[in-house]
Amino acid sequence: MAGDESLKPEQALGVTRRQFLGTAVASGAALLVGKSDVIFGADSTTASKMASNPTFALGGDLTVNRLGFGAMRITGEGIWGWPPDRQNALKVLRRAVDLGVNLIDTADAYGPDTSELLIAEALHPYPKGLVIATKGGLTRPGPRDWVPNCRPEHLKQALEGSLKRLRLDRIDLYQLHTVDRKVPLEASVGALKEMQDAGKIRHVGLSNVSVDEIERARKIVPVVSVQNRYNIEDRKTEKTLAYCEKEKLGFLPWFPIGGGRGLKPENPLEKAAKDHGVSAVQVAIAWLLERSPVMLPIPGTSSVPHLEENIAAAKLILTPEEWKAIDALAS
Repeated sequence: MAGDESLKPEQALGVTRRQFLGTAVASGAALLVGKSDVIFGADSTTASKMASNPTFALGGDLTVNRLGFGAMRITGEGIWGWPPDRQNALKVLRRAVDLGVNLIDTADAYGPDTSELLIAEALHPYPKGLVIATKGGLTRPGPRDWVPNCRPEHLKQALEGSLKRLRLDRIDLYQLHTVDRKVPLEASVGALKEMQDAGKIRHVGLSNVSVDEIERARKIVPVVSVQNRYNIEDRKTEKTLAYCEKEKLGFLPWFPIGGGRGLKPENPLEKAAKDHGVSAVQVAIAWLLERSPVMLPIPGTSSVPHLEENIAAAKLILTPEEWKAIDALAS
C-alpha cells in the first residue's frame, strides 16, 4: 500500500519508484549503524531523528514513532488472498519492527482477513509498545471489490473477527473504515462506543471522513485519529488535516507517496531527490513528516528493500526552499 487503502486500492499498486541509489539492503544496514552518508549522500542534510517531534501520542497515551507501516500490500494481488511468497511477507513485518516501527495499520478487508493473520503469525507475542491499528466497515465480495457495510451488527462481528485473528483481547486503535451512506454515521459510531465501553477497543479512529463527520462522531465517542487520502499531489482533505492539527488528532495519510502521474519529468520532488542522493519516494515521505506534527504516514510495501528505503526517509530533512517548492506542486 503506497498509502494505506482507498475504495479502489488497486490504484495504489501502480506506484512506480525511482531506483534507490546504491543497493537498498546495504543502505538500510548503513542506516542502522549510523552511516547516513551512505544512504543520503555526503552533502545531504540529515538528523538523528525526524525534525523535533519524532513521536506522537495517540489518544494521549499511546506513543508511536510517526513513521508507521501499512499492511495492505502484504496480501495477494488485488488485496485478495495470500501473498505469492508468504515467508517474504512475514520477513517484511518483522523487519519493520526491527527498524523501529511501532505503529502497524491494517484492516479486516485486506485479504480479507489475510493481513491480520500474517501480522499475528509474524509478530505475536507482540513486543512491548507495538500498536496495531485495524479497521472495519468494508466488505470484500471479490478481488478489487470494496463494499461498505457499517451496520452496527456487522461492525461488532468485524471487531470480534479482528480480535481473534490478531490474538488480542483489545484493539489499541479501531477505525471505522468508511462512512456507509446507507447507515447513519451515528449508528455506526455508536456501535464502536458500545465495544469501547465493553473493553474491546482502547481508542477509536475514523477513515475517509470530512470535518463535519468527525464532529458528529465526536459527539458520541472520543476520536483520536483520522485516516484520509493525502499526498503531495492530492490534498483534497487539507481542511481535515488542519482540523486534526487544531484538535491534536493523529492524521494517517493513506496513499502517502502518490503516483507521480501528474508531475512533469523535471519537478521539485525529483530535483530534491537528486540533490540529496535519495529516491523521490523518500522525499515524498520526508515532506509529509515535515508537513505537520500530527502526520503519521503509513507507507506500505511487500519488499524488504523498499521498506528499508521508506524508513530511511525519517532521517531526511529538506531545506526550507525544497519544502516550499514541493509544497507548491499542489497549486
